[in-house]
This record gives sequence, C-alpha cells and structure tokens, in this order.
Amino acid sequence: MTRIAAVLVRQHMAQAAPPGVDPGRFLTAIAEDTYEMVAGLELVTPVLITSVPGLDDIVWPGTEVITVDEHEPLKAILGRLRAEQAAVIAADAPDLPPLLVGKLFRELGRAEVTICPAEGGGAVALACALPAPAWADPDLNAHDVVKDLRAQAPGPRRVATTPGWHRLRAPADLERLDPGLEGWDNTRALLRAE
Repeated sequence: MTRIAAVLVRQHMAQAAPPGVDPGRFLTAIAEDTYEMVAGLELVTPVLITSVPGLDDIVWPGTEVITVDEHEPLKAILGRLRAEQAAVIAADAPDLPPLLVGKLFRELGRAEVTICPAEGGGAVALACALPAPAWADPDLNAHDVVKDLRAQAPGPRRVATTPGWHRLRAPADLERLDPGLEGWDNTRALLRAE
C-alpha cells in the first residue's frame, strides 16, 4: 500500500509568530519541524504542499514539493496526490506526536475519512483513501470539521476521529508547546534565541 503524509504550509500560519520573532522565520521553523516528524515516519512517503515560496530547502532530497494557491481547497489538493492513502497535516502543529499520524491511517480500516481534531476548532490533520470520497469537501480550518464532514457523508460512520491535538494559530497558542516533548527543535531554537 502506498501512503503519503503531506505537510500543508499556508502563508497565514505565520500569524502565530510572537512579538519580536520574524513571521517568515517562524513559519519556516514550524513547517520544518512538522515536515521532519512526517519524514521520520515508517511506511509513508513525505510530501510538502505549500503556498509559500522558498520552502524547498527544508525538505530532504527527493521529496515532492507541490505548490498550491493560498486558498486552494483541500479537496483539490487531495486530487493532486498520487498514492492509495494520504494524510494531510497542518504545518502549524510542530510538536504533533507521530503516533497520531499513524492512528489516522489505522482508522481508515473502518472509515473513509479520519480527522485529528484541533483544540479550539478545526483539524490538525485528515486522512483518506485516494481518490478522496466524492462527497467529502474538507476544510481543516472549519470550526467543526467533523460535524461538517459527517453532514456531507452518506452515513456518519464514514468519518472517524482520533485523539485531538493543538495548532499554533495565534501567539498565545505557543503556551501549548510542551518543553518535555521531543521534536519541534527548530521552533524551540527560534523561540529561545529571541
């Protein structure tokens, strides 16, 4: 089975940069941390999906980089991925445990779409078989993406959830980063340097 784990980077994710930290450097740091977590997963191929130019430098050689429009719908992005299954992970979750990505794929055994909900609304990640179900028009930033997808689905059991996590959508969200967790080294170094 071919699986893709894709990190989705959009320019608006830079708005979580705290005062005194360059938003561009912040965005690069969180994107690189999220990508490195994905690239370290077994049995998946990492992909970078970005509306931000110049992020090719953060990926390992041979990694596919897909350029998208800042507002390109996730449904259209899923249509551009080539694999049997794909997970799309928001880049503003630099400390996301790899185990949660694995759970997204595992839940595809019982549902067509799986969601890792985000604290405060939206989703951290989504996984589905490809091509994506025709009925699904997901939006990781929708306030209640699970409810929305279940309303779109022919049956509520077609959408499963995993344990949730947090995203960095505003400077105050940085308090959610746990210094005791491994990973998020680039974000950690940037925040310590400022």
